[in-house]
Amino acid sequence: MNYASLKTTDIDINNNEKEFIPEYTKEVARETEDLYKKVSKIITRAEWTEFAPYIYEINRLKKEKGAVILAHNYMTAEIFNCVADFSGDSLQLAQEAAKIDSDIIIQAGVHFMAETSKILSPEKTVLIPDMEAGCSLASSITAEDVRLLRKQYPNVPIVTYVNTSAEVKAESDICCTSSNALAVIESFDSDEILMIPDQYLAKNIAKQTNKKIHTYAGSCEVHEQFTPESIKAFRKAWPDAVIIAHPECPPEVVEVCDFSGSTKAMSDYVANNKPARVVMITECSMSDNVSVQNPDTEFVRPCNMCPHMKRITLPKILDCLRNMKNEVIVDPAVAKQAKVAIDRMLAVKV
Repeated sequence: MNYASLKTTDIDINNNEKEFIPEYTKEVARETEDLYKKVSKIITRAEWTEFAPYIYEINRLKKEKGAVILAHNYMTAEIFNCVADFSGDSLQLAQEAAKIDSDIIIQAGVHFMAETSKILSPEKTVLIPDMEAGCSLASSITAEDVRLLRKQYPNVPIVTYVNTSAEVKAESDICCTSSNALAVIESFDSDEILMIPDQYLAKNIAKQTNKKIHTYAGSCEVHEQFTPESIKAFRKAWPDAVIIAHPECPPEVVEVCDFSGSTKAMSDYVANNKPARVVMITECSMSDNVSVQNPDTEFVRPCNMCPHMKRITLPKILDCLRNMKNEVIVDPAVAKQAKVAIDRMLAVKV
């Protein structure tokens, strides 16, 4: 292996556009070794020699440019643990975006998350490593759909999951995440609530409140794949395992699990209860990231991956940061209305 001083290679791609490829050097190996120790049970040494040059260069450029990276819990381990400045679920990232000091935010997540950061920090430059990183929930509903629903349910508050576009948020009364959905619902005096667009989150929350919850037929393409039969199979194979699920799963799946909660709640459950073995019924990378902080727990990994989250990679983060590309812009009029719904959510005590 060549351990010369820091090396980089520019390769011509797509009509002479150059892709910057950092190389593994002695300096890179030395400066990233402590980070590797964090993830060595998840990432092999061979994989690390591919990841480390990008991690080194991203972390160097962040300091140089004064940028921060917000990473969702579904990011792969090398992103979540090695280049993220702030990480967490949708609520945590929204809270960080609202108070962040940096002039440059890179959203290691999907597009609606980057929009939320831009809405909360309109004066900041918000970048996303891949503009095509979407969301099945966000694409399941439009602003026009919300306007039609408001006519169908007059005087019924509309609670909108953050997994939606800025335009949809702008038509809503308040936003929620899976962390604070119940608190948001209970904050209204109304006996009826329209909760959109995730039908399964709404149905699971409906079991925890006396309010009548109206639903919309949206769903997460990752979580809807889980079935009661798959849970039974896990129990048969690992009878001592604790099974915990995200509330975007169908209610019949949640019912046969031991615990259900947001990605933060799931992470906290493992940290606080320290099960010997756990099955996390959610996106694949979540188990990897929680396992870093809980090395004594064995994780059975049901690998349903989000294809949109997996569009975010180290090379794309580096390219985005180096070239200041893929800036997320939200129409100011839309952002103003959407911010009202987001601010109302952030004001709710959980």
